[in-house]
Amino acid sequence: MRDNLLKRLRAGEAVFDGVLGYAETVVPHVVNAVLSRHHMILLGLRGQAKSRILRQLAGLLDAESPVIAGCEVNDHPFRPICSRCRALVAERGDATPIGFRGPEERYVEKLATPDVTIADMIGDIDPIKAARGGHELASASTMHYGLLPRANRGIFAINELPDLAAKIQVGLFNVMQEGDVQIKGYPVRLPLDVVLVFSANPEDYTARGKIVTPLKDRIGSEIHTHYPSDLDHGMAITEQEAWTEREGVTIPRYIREVVECIAFKARGDPRVDKRSGVSQRLPISCLENVASNAERRRILTGESRTVARIVDVYGALPAITGKLELEYEGELKGVLPVARDLIRQAVQTVFRKYVARGDVGKVTEWFDMGGTLKYSDIDSAETTLHYLEGIQGLMDLAAALGVRKKSAPAARAAAAEFVLEGLYSMDKISRTEELGYTATEKKANPPPATEDLYRDYASDPRRYRKKALN
Repeated sequence: MRDNLLKRLRAGEAVFDGVLGYAETVVPHVVNAVLSRHHMILLGLRGQAKSRILRQLAGLLDAESPVIAGCEVNDHPFRPICSRCRALVAERGDATPIGFRGPEERYVEKLATPDVTIADMIGDIDPIKAARGGHELASASTMHYGLLPRANRGIFAINELPDLAAKIQVGLFNVMQEGDVQIKGYPVRLPLDVVLVFSANPEDYTARGKIVTPLKDRIGSEIHTHYPSDLDHGMAITEQEAWTEREGVTIPRYIREVVECIAFKARGDPRVDKRSGVSQRLPISCLENVASNAERRRILTGESRTVARIVDVYGALPAITGKLELEYEGELKGVLPVARDLIRQAVQTVFRKYVARGDVGKVTEWFDMGGTLKYSDIDSAETTLHYLEGIQGLMDLAAALGVRKKSAPAARAAAAEFVLEGLYSMDKISRTEELGYTATEKKANPPPATEDLYRDYASDPRRYRKKALN
């Protein structure tokens, strides 16, 4: 692994493909760990590409590695460690059968679950082998090798390490420090050549278990992952992972920004549990649902092309609600209202970026004069645009999103609808499920405070009586 990594670095090649936003943070630490020949653990919240990085470590292994054919522990032809292969080499010499294994075959991954046993990980005595071969149970020939010995001369990855029982974690000590294992208490030592890599969520989140201290001490490098640092990085990851290539469906950049901004707002919202985190899968799933809602509208209206709109983001609520772990305050309010509020915050952020400097007075005046607007998410672009063009000044504001009079009706309708939602997010206009977009309700003057009434009474009882009646 070290030699192949050095070749990549000298050639200026990327160490990991499809891992964005880690070039200056996580990747250098992983590179240092491999160059140091360390066992390593990736520590971070869910949806931070930990498993992807671990699996791509297999790409640092040789394209082909010679092994003794039929060996369970990938024995090297010149340095066999299991009793079967040592006997085979002694008997056949240069005629020993040789096979080759690729990188994927030398990468072994196990998801840690509470039911994993030491036999699964290390191995056990196989009485059937003993009976068939006429061996004593203490003989090395009766051993059934677990996942770890089978990863010899390769990489052994354990996902969600804290979920592994403490006694199983203890079974990894010898491998990491002395480089060997003992099976079932018998003095059978296997000097394994294996790299152990782990992934885990922070201990204060998992609460299902923890990494025992001696094991943590034996892990050479603890590497912390993180969520995208800015909106552009997040959008690049989402665009790479999300399946949005639908026939006749276009998703404007400002809609993509809103979707990504939902995740950023959720990560900073006090109603959302920060220890759980907000996975990058949220914007990925949300954007896919946005594309699907737009695709559904295109099919129902018979249009050849359509453009995703804000109404499609609200249609993607099922992709948001299932990925939010709420604090007590959020639980009291409910996940659906919290998700809607996050969309509103995201719209406001993007609206301020593109449109907020425009003159919104004409649009708000139209609603203040009694104008209302309500339409369906499955109305065609022509129908929706017919309603929107009737609002004075609205299309002028929509021009800030790059649409013009010659633009396609679907693009103009999407931009105008985004402007209306942006005004709603800033409390310039109101919106309800029953009435649609309407004027913002004027707040009545608050009643006088008790101390004000007392002061009025003390100065003029008759004036107080009149004010109280009013």
